[in-house]
Amino acid sequence: MSDTELPDTQPVHRHGRRSPAWAVFLRDLLIILVIAFLVSFLLKTYLIRSFYIPSSSMEATLQINDRIIVNELVPNAMPLQYGDVVVFRDPGGWLGPQPEPESNWFLGALDWLGSLIGVTASDSNDHLIKRLIGLPGDHVVCCTPTGQLTVNGVPLDEPYLQLAQGQASAPRPFDVTVPDGSLWMMGDNRWNSKDSLGHIDDPGGGFVPVSTVVGKALVISWPMHRWRVLDNYPLTFEGVAAARATASAPETPAAAAAVTAP
Repeated sequence: MSDTELPDTQPVHRHGRRSPAWAVFLRDLLIILVIAFLVSFLLKTYLIRSFYIPSSSMEATLQINDRIIVNELVPNAMPLQYGDVVVFRDPGGWLGPQPEPESNWFLGALDWLGSLIGVTASDSNDHLIKRLIGLPGDHVVCCTPTGQLTVNGVPLDEPYLQLAQGQASAPRPFDVTVPDGSLWMMGDNRWNSKDSLGHIDDPGGGFVPVSTVVGKALVISWPMHRWRVLDNYPLTFEGVAAARATASAPETPAAAAAVTAP
């Protein structure tokens, strides 16, 4: 072999025949597809997941038929934070009977496969999406004379709300303390949202178990003109955690004596 020649690396069968080029191509394509499928499956199972928005309860932040990408590391590996837009499973009785989709085995198979690898939006019929207003131990009240919610006594300026002129931040007054292992969740379209307040008279008091949380919504991924990162508005909830810590701190003996002294 001269210095300019290249070795023939085309696969050879054990009987000495070379594999056809199309067979090599199909083999390599199959390997790539299997690897891509496994990577997508692992991402969807442990890291991110796609959902679509079926209702107007989070307008104007989320519109009907928006697609969102959800970070599934929350809350197991990353903490929940005030203002997060959170996807969670139905805590029980929040969703009414859902209409049965039209039977089509081919489209059903495609949707199942796409959902399995996270390419298409997951069926959202048994999930809800709301904004996190209260963490365990928080005291959430509505409303102040100016119509604001308060969390641990801190009034919230909520720029994400969709309200008509003169509407308060909630359609009815309430006063709750969030129990351990639970959350208080509310829609941005407060007067048209079956959220924690909408279920406050249910046996569960409207609280959402942390165990039902699927993850935190990160971005609107579709349609393209709606693409944006979803904000949790840290300035809105500034001071809320500190106020809770102050309220739950035990009194010192000197402070207690000052209160009880005649």
